[in-house]
Amino acid sequence: MAKRVSSIYGNALFELAAEENKMDALLSEVQTLQQILLENADLLSLLNHPEVSKIEKLDLLKNIFSGRASDEVLGFLSIIVEKDRQKDIPKIFEFFVDKAKEYKGIGKVKVVSATELSARQKEKLTKRLLETTKYTSFEVDYQVDPSVPVSYTHLTLPTIR
Repeated sequence: MAKRVSSIYGNALFELAAEENKMDALLSEVQTLQQILLENADLLSLLNHPEVSKIEKLDLLKNIFSGRASDEVLGFLSIIVEKDRQKDIPKIFEFFVDKAKEYKGIGKVKVVSATELSARQKEKLTKRLLETTKYTSFEVDYQVDPSVPVSYTHLTLPTIR
């Protein structure tokens, strides 16, 4: 159910961003809000607290974000609270960010290797990904895991479809 909720609300925000031609602005804003919620877990806890009324939750959001968040995002958050879906805000935002990045042609890749890749290897990897996919740019998460066999560390890229 939570996955369905995040897709319904995430799609609604995505459609708004597309219709209003504000994809870049809303993507940036939502990513900032994701970071704020990550760094301030108490805020989400307060929004989810059963003894805090909807009116108090809405006032809290207005006090914190009025003048800092766009009317679209503030209105969106208000709808989420009105519908008692505030616990789903992180997943809704995650869904929106993923969909917006897909729309903008930004791919996400996680690369795990036994040793740190050189700048040349990273450049070669990115070039190959751009040549073999529909994406125009990539966010690459490089991780080192010594348990990966070293033979897999050599940069041999298969054709990606």
